[in-house]
Amino acid sequence: MTVTAHIDVSTPKGRKIIQELEKHRKIVKIDNPLPLDENGLPLKTYSVDESFNNLYDKLQEHYGVDLRKL
Repeated sequence: MTVTAHIDVSTPKGRKIIQELEKHRKIVKIDNPLPLDENGLPLKTYSVDESFNNLYDKLQEHYGVDLRKL
């Protein structure tokens, strides 16, 4: 039997329930769904490397110096 529960982790009780469930990794599988936009499609997410590359590109445009080479 499989049970699906929606737990609000923004509350202390919700976080406590999740912490207790995480202690039983062999039995419990926790899925964190991607956030959806207003059309019901998953939002675009970026890796850490992509985020830093975008940051360095914007800083280079602003300051005129490539900070990756400093």
